[in-house]
Amino acid sequence: MTKLSDLGPPILGKRHGGEPATEADYFYPCPVCGQKVDQRDFRQVFYHEQWQHEPLEPEPGAIIIEFPRRK
Repeated sequence: MTKLSDLGPPILGKRHGGEPATEADYFYPCPVCGQKVDQRDFRQVFYHEQWQHEPLEPEPGAIIIEFPRRK
C-alpha cells in the first residue's frame, strides 16, 4: 500500500472564501476508495484523483481518517 509519506512533502493549498464551520468540513469521501481526503493537502487530493487506487496506508502522526472499505 502507498503511505502518505511516499507522496513527498506536504503541498498545502490556500482556501478561497471563508473558513469552514468545523474541522470535518475540510474532508470529503473519495468516490473511488471511500477514504476521507483532507482538501488542505494536495498530495492527498492528487492521489485520490487517480482512477484506480487503494486507500492510503495510515501512518503514526498522519492525518488520515480510516473508514471501512467500500464493497
